[in-house]
Amino acid sequence: MSGGCPRAPAARLAGIEPFRVMALLARARALEAAGRDVVHMEIGEPDFPPPAPVVRAAQAALAAGETRYTPAGGLPALREAIARWYRERFGVTVPAERILVTPGASGALHLVLAAISGPGDRVLLPAPGYPCNRHLARLVGAEPVALPAEGPEGGPRPQDVRAAGPAAAVLAATPANPTGGVLGRGALAALADAAREAGACLVCDEIYQGLVYEGEPCTALEVAPGAFVVNGFSKYFGMTGWRLGWVVAPDAWAEPLERLAQSLYLAPPTLSQHAALAAFEAESLDELERRREAFRARRDFLAPALESLGLRLAAPPAGAFYLYADCSAFTDDAEALAARLLEEAGVAVTPGADFGGTGAAVRLRFAYTTSLERLREGVARLRAFLRRA
Repeated sequence: MSGGCPRAPAARLAGIEPFRVMALLARARALEAAGRDVVHMEIGEPDFPPPAPVVRAAQAALAAGETRYTPAGGLPALREAIARWYRERFGVTVPAERILVTPGASGALHLVLAAISGPGDRVLLPAPGYPCNRHLARLVGAEPVALPAEGPEGGPRPQDVRAAGPAAAVLAATPANPTGGVLGRGALAALADAAREAGACLVCDEIYQGLVYEGEPCTALEVAPGAFVVNGFSKYFGMTGWRLGWVVAPDAWAEPLERLAQSLYLAPPTLSQHAALAAFEAESLDELERRREAFRARRDFLAPALESLGLRLAAPPAGAFYLYADCSAFTDDAEALAARLLEEAGVAVTPGADFGGTGAAVRLRFAYTTSLERLREGVARLRAFLRRA
């Protein structure tokens, strides 16, 4: 290698696969820059802006000069606000000292996996599932072990955890990306029991928790108070670029996590933390609930529309803002189909290869993170394309 660092990339990078949806998004943006119209159903980013109180709080904090480092665990006032959120919304009492604010939910998952697993350890995780989870496991030297998770609840299933044998961690996500599956209290309790039998910590990713459309949302903390629970402000709260998440840790783990956070990223973003305090205000929550109903309406349109085109849903989508569809009636290569849909029909969707699992080659993820009008246009383009295909 010439110039710069004489070393080759570390061996661990060989296991870090590209995030295909980002390449699709980049290509879609390039097409738009060239004058093409693209219907975006590929990216998991809400199309709504942050609630107005959040923006006002950020402006006020900036004007007041609130830009210096905070403690590694986050602003005490924000940790208290999150604790109050669990108490008022779920009836769960969590001391603020057990809550650490992080740079996004991904930062929380990195922090937790680095603390509880390492070389020689196994991390059990759902497939299909968020691709960064398996990459984060590999980053700390652990072995990611995929367990099937295409049922209505999104998994993994307790029986599969037991069959997999000893592990350092069991990851679950509810609601799940990409399937929209939701784990109820009974399923979470059973999964916590299975993790305990495997000698593993349960790590529950609840980043889509506020976006549940059937029944009331719950948290793993209701039935598994010793779990690591990850959440954040990106999806339900609509603060994606603010990069702010949190983790609720078991009591004995709060101090080690904060000590590790000091070295990994020093502190979460200060301005984002001051803004996030306003996310829990009544005005913000009222607006967020209206947006949840808008997502529900989009789901209720798009799910039957895709089914009518021959794109079968892998599971009833009870939460999040995704539909995970089987496209085997049209192709055995979803990645190639996604590329054609973008280039020929101007519709951007994500191939299942990003999420893993046995059926990934014939799965497409559709994100309903755009208006009903644009979804209708996207379905019309899909219908015309599939008739020609």
